[in-house]
Amino acid sequence: MDFKKRILCIGAGYVGGPTMAVMASKCPGYKVTVVDINEDKINRWNSKNLPIFEPGLNEIVKKTKGVNLFFSADIPTNIREADIIFVSVNTPTKTFGHGAGMASDLQYWEKTANQIIEYSLNSKIIVERSTLPVKTAQAMERILKSKSNGLHFEVISNPEFLAEGTAIKDLLEPDRVLIGSHQTESGLKAAQEIVDIYSHWVPRGKIITTNLWSSELSKLVANAFLAQRVSSINSISPLCEKADADISEISFAIGSDSRIGSKFLNASLGFGGSCFKKDILNLVYIARSYGLFEVADYWEMVVKINEYQKERFVRTIIETMFNTVVDKKIAMFGFAFKANTTDTRESPGIHIAKKLIEEKALLSITDPKALENAKIDLAGIDRTVVYEPDPYKATEDASAIVLITEWEIFKTLDYESILKRMKKPPFIFDGRNILNHSKLFDIGFNVYAVGKPPLNHFD
Repeated sequence: MDFKKRILCIGAGYVGGPTMAVMASKCPGYKVTVVDINEDKINRWNSKNLPIFEPGLNEIVKKTKGVNLFFSADIPTNIREADIIFVSVNTPTKTFGHGAGMASDLQYWEKTANQIIEYSLNSKIIVERSTLPVKTAQAMERILKSKSNGLHFEVISNPEFLAEGTAIKDLLEPDRVLIGSHQTESGLKAAQEIVDIYSHWVPRGKIITTNLWSSELSKLVANAFLAQRVSSINSISPLCEKADADISEISFAIGSDSRIGSKFLNASLGFGGSCFKKDILNLVYIARSYGLFEVADYWEMVVKINEYQKERFVRTIIETMFNTVVDKKIAMFGFAFKANTTDTRESPGIHIAKKLIEEKALLSITDPKALENAKIDLAGIDRTVVYEPDPYKATEDASAIVLITEWEIFKTLDYESILKRMKKPPFIFDGRNILNHSKLFDIGFNVYAVGKPPLNHFD
């Protein structure tokens, strides 16, 4: 088949795989290939057992794989053949050297830039799809121009705004698509090529074109604003618990204000995932590098409130259970950082599990999709942790249930049956405020939720 263009995505993770699957489904005239240095990951993309779970992803991959969507570990060949290259490699927070703990680690991104130079035989458009610090495109251009051998690489910024668990919907029906380029003739021409791709399914009014630096910074700022809302409502939840107010009622009341809106105002254990914390700390690092210390301190507090919420939740569990959880079995409901994903990166569950294990609790973890990643996150822990797919078995002889992830299944369990399996007095700590607390209390549970007065049988 003759294809109009050949699109390559370097990086087959949570962003690259779903983005290219949707792009292939909506652009049948384009050949779309995804490569990765991890051959096992590529093999799983080529199997029936995809490496990530996203509602709707499997169906799209089935329809397009082998037609105009391909997964390969052959990076050199596919770089040579590509007209447009999306770069979607991991950019974690640095754990070493200058900027450790805040700046992005760009080693994988730089290796990718050098691979593009090494294997390219013709000029290409390079699209930043990973979340990157502002002015990263400038560094990429310098690398690409340093050994270009007369080739021209136009760098475009196209940040992703995907929420795990709804990534396919976010791709099919985006609030906006952001495309940043240099405001030169060649930059605007390259940006138009990317606009043309998205125009196959996204209304033109939702495709925003900007300069390169505005596009790069917009991604960090968007995540920072969303995370700030989570931390803002969470900062009020301990006050509610002291004052016998109900955080859900307060969230509804202030969310009804059209100037504020209701999204991201649900009090919980805080935000997790690969983006929010990383992007805010990156923003903090950038602000400090320009000497904007008050700006940096403001955004750093958003992260600190998030960490405080997890610490406070663990403290509530221990204090409520008579100041000790030694040798008490605790059933942890959920480990993914949010529902409808296998992703556990920065999940509150990691922190809470480790703290409870430090207190010598016995954990039984259940999660519909994320148990394998939970085993990786807690590898090397000495005390026994049981990974149990069946939530009913996970609660046998447990003293408490700690709800971490808002999976729909946890709302519909037979808690009367579960109560009979548990030791008395039974506790439930709802970290997501998704359960029917009054009903649980009526059947015999002592219920503790974030930002709500406790319901217990001791008073």
